Amino acid sequence: MVRYTKVIDIMGSYYTKDFEKTKKNITKIREVKEETVRKFFLKGDCEVLVVFEDTGKEILIDDFSDPDDIKKYLGSSFLKKR
Repeated sequence: MVRYTKVIDIMGSYYTKDFEKTKKNITKIREVKEETVRKFFLKGDCEVLVVFEDTGKEILIDDFSDPDDIKKYLGSSFLKKR
């Protein structure tokens, strides 16, 4: 399962993904669009780690999480339409 990270700071929020470079044995962190994360989240192929930068609090959210938590931390667009 792919893990994306949502970083929330004072000025706003952004999504990142870690990429493993096999030749150099390093991890690259790249910013990704919210639409990309939403697409994979609605398929059930990813989980999102929400990190609050000012407090250091971390919350892991996947498609089995409480819908209220998904709406609160990711937004109502991440909920599956029924």
